Amino acid sequence: MAASNSNTTNKERVLICIGDIHGYITKLQNLWSNLQTLIPPSDFQSAKIIFLGDYCDRGPDTRKVLDFLIHLPSKYPNQSHVFLAGNHDFAFAAFVGAVPPAPDGSPFSATWDEFQASEEREGWYKEDGYEKMHLQGRRWAGKITVRFNADNVCIETDKGLQSCKLIAVHGGLERGKNVGEQIKYLKAKDTRILKVEPLSGRKSVWDIPEGSIYDAATTFESYGVPHGSPDLMKAVPDEHKKFLADLVWIHEEDNVCIETDKGLESCKLIAVHGGLERGKDVGEQIKYLKAKDTRIPKVEPLSGRKSVWDIPEELSKSQTIVVSGHHGKLHVDGLRLIIDEGGGLERNPIAAIVLPSKTIVRDTDKLGK
Repeated sequence: MAASNSNTTNKERVLICIGDIHGYITKLQNLWSNLQTLIPPSDFQSAKIIFLGDYCDRGPDTRKVLDFLIHLPSKYPNQSHVFLAGNHDFAFAAFVGAVPPAPDGSPFSATWDEFQASEEREGWYKEDGYEKMHLQGRRWAGKITVRFNADNVCIETDKGLQSCKLIAVHGGLERGKNVGEQIKYLKAKDTRILKVEPLSGRKSVWDIPEGSIYDAATTFESYGVPHGSPDLMKAVPDEHKKFLADLVWIHEEDNVCIETDKGLESCKLIAVHGGLERGKDVGEQIKYLKAKDTRIPKVEPLSGRKSVWDIPEELSKSQTIVVSGHHGKLHVDGLRLIIDEGGGLERNPIAAIVLPSKTIVRDTDKLGK
């Protein structure tokens, strides 16, 4: 780990930020083991650890991941743990009734209006309990349809002639895997892949992939129920619902030490899953994020992309670290830290950053024990 400069001590508290886990319990266990190996025991036992959100979906073991996280405080009582909500976690929580009511008492159905035009295409959940469900819960448990697209391929169906999108691939698309990511690597002809399942698979590519825009099917399956089933509401244990309900949308920390090109500096840190919106008042964003304002249909700091990539200009003039996951990239640029090397893909590692040194640790690192 990087040495502190001569004006500081060597005992700055270790702070670890862990990127998106997305249901991969073995990766999480390996990453945790590597952190224990790399960091001196006394520093690890007293570390502050910020999990940057997106614990569920895509990978196969959401239930086991939540069990692991829930038991950390009792196993490591001298550590301090912060669990941020990712956009996937918020949607999961919304489906199982683990989000707070709107502060003005408005019904969650009021969150549907702005995005109603997407309901059919995204196949929003419309079974037991949907009437009182937040938009993101309905989207999370929905089933994407293929009846809509701008590609305008006409086909006769039992409902008559319909205009559809057509995807042609030699074998098919894998079920249980993100369709967008499959299309991306197939278009790129990614030759790093040893066996291209969409070209050579059999049973795994037989059916049209089912699932929501959140790739939530694996989360349902980890609790023993099929995707989109209302039975998940009963299958999720109360302690898991409490964990989801207690997730914070933003975390602020003062006096965080970080190595910079000017040496070791003490900064304010803001952790939020996606980032803070540019062009919006930072104070107002922090206020509604702390309040977990569920009147908002789509929480941009949890789910945005380009709009939350950079540190807002309002903060760029101060010594403020902004750390996030979400973006499917590892990006360390000055005080803007984006730690999501995995992106929920099986072939990618889960990463963490250790402060003050800015050391990157991955589940795939082969460290001497």
